[in-house]
Amino acid sequence: MSCCCHREMATSKLMRAIRVSEFGGPSVLRLCDITVPSPSQNQVLIRVHACGVNPVETYIRSGSYARKPSLPYTPGTDVSGVVEAVGDRVKLFQAGDHVFTTATETGGYAEYTVASEDCVHSLPDSLNYKQGAAVGIPYFTAYRAIFHKAHAKAGETILIHGASGGVGVAACQMARALGMKVLGTAGTTEGLELVLENGAHQAFNHREEAYSSKVMEATKGQGVNVIVEMLSNVNLNNDLQMLAYGGRVMIVGSRGPIEINPRDTMAKESSIIGVALSYATAVRIWIYNILLEEKAECAAVLLAGMDAGWLMPAVGKQFSLDQASQAHIDIINCTGASGKMVLTM
Repeated sequence: MSCCCHREMATSKLMRAIRVSEFGGPSVLRLCDITVPSPSQNQVLIRVHACGVNPVETYIRSGSYARKPSLPYTPGTDVSGVVEAVGDRVKLFQAGDHVFTTATETGGYAEYTVASEDCVHSLPDSLNYKQGAAVGIPYFTAYRAIFHKAHAKAGETILIHGASGGVGVAACQMARALGMKVLGTAGTTEGLELVLENGAHQAFNHREEAYSSKVMEATKGQGVNVIVEMLSNVNLNNDLQMLAYGGRVMIVGSRGPIEINPRDTMAKESSIIGVALSYATAVRIWIYNILLEEKAECAAVLLAGMDAGWLMPAVGKQFSLDQASQAHIDIINCTGASGKMVLTM
């Protein structure tokens, strides 16, 4: 079937999708029948097989996030699936290609989604669709945090908090592959095992009061060079104590405010650096050519990792599309992450 036929079908065919018509709790995620979107000139229409669930999507849904989408909207950015149709100016993809995305135009909690060509990437045969849905935000954010913002180098020591979650697993795999000493934290026995399986040299239970002392012992008292922080409103003050001279804390996640003493950054000349969630988000905030170049660099590294075999997303809890509300409840209230949470279609 030609792309033209696909587009004709897309204008009349209905799909199931999650829609948010008001900001609020998980119950505002409603399963609806809506028209399948059509791709414009530089866009790709994807038949979604799986979509990643990210904590930031719960903040947006609640209305507490800094940037609010226009209502109604469909959540979701990280999808994987099969190209259904392409716009006239799309050069890199055609119907039938297996792909994953780092952003979508119409939302990923749906049976079909439209994405800009520059946010679509080929999904290799080595990864299934569920793993493909676990690449987008987690791996691009991890790379951006560790290498473009922290400027980490081979031989440095990195501590990854919440290392059993989607971004945490990605950070462990890539830091280990690129020559760093990797320390990770998790909150359950299963999570600690997952952290070690995915590249960490040592893993620590962050629910234990003395875990920071064990981290310092692992560094022979020198501290860590880089910390990737998923819950800075809980850990930031403690993080500053564990840094080596010139250490950097990368703020990837926070669920509220925290009080710190700025003097803790002075003696070690340490830095606290915020990280936007993936290049897609950053590019929408600041349209600079350097960000586009960084995004291309990151994509090249990740595709090389897929080819080499070290990039292998860990998939955690799986939910059907009609269970999106429960997925939002679980991702915030879970006692310990164990891989990337995904919706399946």
